[in-house]
Amino acid sequence: MSPIRKIGVLTSGGDAPGMNAAIRAVVRVGIYHNLEVIGIKRGYTGLLEKDFLPMQNHSVSKIISLGGTILKSSRCPQFCESEVRKVAYHNMLEAGIDALAVIGGDGSFRGAHALHQEFGLPVVGIPGTIDNDIYGTDFTIGYDTAINTAISAIDKIRDTADSHNIIFFVEVMGRDAGFIGLSTSIATGAEATLIPEVESDIQALCDYLEYGRRKNKTSGIVIVAEGCRVGSATEVAAKVKEILPAYETRVTTLGHIQRGGSPSCSDRVLASVLGYGAVVALLDGLSDVMVGEINGEIVHTPFVKAIANHNALNRNWVKIAKILSM
Repeated sequence: MSPIRKIGVLTSGGDAPGMNAAIRAVVRVGIYHNLEVIGIKRGYTGLLEKDFLPMQNHSVSKIISLGGTILKSSRCPQFCESEVRKVAYHNMLEAGIDALAVIGGDGSFRGAHALHQEFGLPVVGIPGTIDNDIYGTDFTIGYDTAINTAISAIDKIRDTADSHNIIFFVEVMGRDAGFIGLSTSIATGAEATLIPEVESDIQALCDYLEYGRRKNKTSGIVIVAEGCRVGSATEVAAKVKEILPAYETRVTTLGHIQRGGSPSCSDRVLASVLGYGAVVALLDGLSDVMVGEINGEIVHTPFVKAIANHNALNRNWVKIAKILSM
């Protein structure tokens, strides 16, 4: 393989707190190893439109504490087409970019994997998503900040719930994974948790709320992941209200506040370590892999495995959450 002289870095898909820290690490580690680093703006869309930005050490000064991504992000469904990827590859050749670091989730890694398979481009992925559902790493960049943001909001909602004897149904992100819902439920002492991985039953939920009321619980928090099998928080609240008309209910959807804000210490450190690991992996001749951290060690997982699998939820935590909520 030809020696790498110029690497590109992009952020793709949903933004996550800590992405800027990862960008900073890729840029500074690349420069340390005498590489040129090119920022690609707006993800794969930027590859197609030659939206390239040469980066120096000062380009990433003071960004480690910023949420979002200074390179911007986008979803680029047309990148699923081989002819479109060919355009992106030729744009990189023209710019002299001979390796790529992709910060994002499994959709972003599919695009990176295709670039490697079709053109032999050295590509390494860095897992950036608040959902924590990427296989091959204990935690993804953004997850820790997202759960702490959700916890802060739910603690405030609890004050109002207690003051007015209300059952709040709080919807958190997690279309396909319940990591945010389950962690925030345990951390905030929620009365119930509805997540995609566990079958939910409205009547059982109502019975549980009634059980709590008999034990003098006059308010409550029900955490509903957006991918819950029985509907959104609004739909769940309406169904509960039909069965328990005497209960006063409210719905709060936390939404995109979970994706924003200054990243936590854990996310800054994780992003920095994985950004470092991505550049070193490319220099070591690795490609078509995701850089993750397991038990404090940097590991490399082939894209095919990272894409085909998902982090498994700890089922024991589901039991713990239920026991602690009684």
